[in-house]
Order: sequence, then C-alpha cells, then structure tokens
Amino acid sequence: MPHDHGHGHIDPASGDRRVAIAIWANGLLTVAQIVGGILSGSLALIADAIHNFSDMASLVIAFGARKIARRPADAKMTFGYGRVEIVAALINYTSLILIGVYLLYEGVMRWIEPSEVAGWTVVILGGVALAVDTLTALLTYSMQKGSVNIRALFLHNLSDALASVAVIVGGTLILLYDLYWVDPAITIGIAAYILYLALTEIGGPIRTLMLGSPPDVDTDAVIAAVSGIDGVEEVHHAHFWQMEEHAVALDTHVVVPRDRWGEIEDIKAAIKSRLKDEFDVEHSTLEFEPADRKHADANLYGHG
Repeated sequence: MPHDHGHGHIDPASGDRRVAIAIWANGLLTVAQIVGGILSGSLALIADAIHNFSDMASLVIAFGARKIARRPADAKMTFGYGRVEIVAALINYTSLILIGVYLLYEGVMRWIEPSEVAGWTVVILGGVALAVDTLTALLTYSMQKGSVNIRALFLHNLSDALASVAVIVGGTLILLYDLYWVDPAITIGIAAYILYLALTEIGGPIRTLMLGSPPDVDTDAVIAAVSGIDGVEEVHHAHFWQMEEHAVALDTHVVVPRDRWGEIEDIKAAIKSRLKDEFDVEHSTLEFEPADRKHADANLYGHG
C-alpha cells in the first residue's frame, strides 16, 4: 500500500528486509526437506516441503506486490497501484487451496498403499523446518495486522509451523511404535488445515476486487447520517467500495431543495466532514441534483 498504512508501524525498507530474509530461509528449507523426504520415504515431509515452497513463492509475490503498491498514481493507473496487494493475497490463497487438494489426494493414495519411512530423518528435518517456520512467522506477525497481503503470508507460515510439529510427532511415533500409517494421516491433516485456512480467508480479497462494500462499514448508517444533514433532501445511487485495503470510498447522488442550491458548497463540506469524522470515509465523490430535476424512482444503492 502507499505509505505502508497499517503495517505495524514498520517502515517499508525494514518490512522488505524481513520478507527477503524469509524468502531465503524458506528456499533453503524447501530444498533440504525435499531431499530428506525422498531419502527417508516420508510423504508428510515432502508435503511440508511443498507447502514451504508455496510459502517461498508467496513471499516472492508479496515482496513484489509491496514494491509495486508504493508507486504513485499515473495516467495508466489513476487509482494508484495499492490493489496489487489484494491481487497478491488472492493468488496466495488460491495456491494454498490447490496445494491442499493435491496433498489430500496424495495422503489418501499413500494410506491405501503405505510404505516404510525413515523416522530419524523426518524428526531432524521437521525440527529444522519448525525453527525456520517460526522465524518467518515472527518476522511477518507484526506486519500482518494491517495488510491482507502479509496476512496471507503469515497464515502460510503459521500453518507450516503447525505442520512441522505434526511431522515431528509423526516421525517420533514411527521411531517408537513403527506406526507408518501416521505419515499419510498427518499429510491428510496438514491438507485439511491448509484448505480450512485458505477457504476462510479468501473471501476478503475477492470481496475487495469485486468492489464489495467494506465489511466494517455500516452502509445504512452512513446513508442515514448523510441524509440527516441540513439541506439534504435525499440520497440515491450510492456506491461503497475500497480504493485500497484501508481506503474506503463513497460515490453518491445528493438531492438538495432548489431554494438551497446556493448553499451546495456548505452542504458538501458538512457531508464530507461527517463522513470522515464518524465513519473514516476520507474519499467521497458527490453529485448534487436539484429536487425539481432529480432522478425519478432511483435506487438507493447502485445505478438502477
């Protein structure tokens, strides 16, 4: 986002460094886990490696999105580039869903045809993965509170950390009790958790990109407040949306009595002041209509 609004008060350069460190850590971990998973025969370890690879890809996407989002508006992108972070979050959540479905399939296939797993390799690499996942989650924790883009990353890493714990537990059970069925069972559990996280979070980016009304704004209350301002006779054709993740916008038509037409500037100032002070709506576009020439039978919301 421009000015990195809401990113835990971390300046853009520091935030970029954190993401860069996380990219390198996850890249090295992915290579180690894939090699270890192949050598040990652990599907759970390979599943965790694939998830870590998706994290690395997500980090790269998020890193690029952060850079692009800070560009100022220009002739080609008159609203600026802030929404690129919403697009990045959507890509990352979609990748999580695809990975979850794939791991679920692989886990079921391995359950049907189980194979021997080298427990020690699983435990050791699972421990390394847990350390890296925890580091990455800590690097992005304070940044994710005000950014859907970084939140997608944080949830990637949080699920990875929990998956690593599950992998360690599975490897320990294999070592102690030869419970090889635990490996595909853990893989299925990891897949189910990934799908749960992605499906519960993906709605936010989709809503924003679909120009849905901001979920934390009571649109009826805003309309009532504007309608209650002295000089406003009616409000219609209202559109609420988010210019960026934290920038709520309102476009609407405002009907003013003909005998108050000379007070439009004062009425406009009163509307904008109330929108900002009471609802944190800093961007509004108001089209005024005299009462004797207003749109007939106009809908409150939309263009109808």
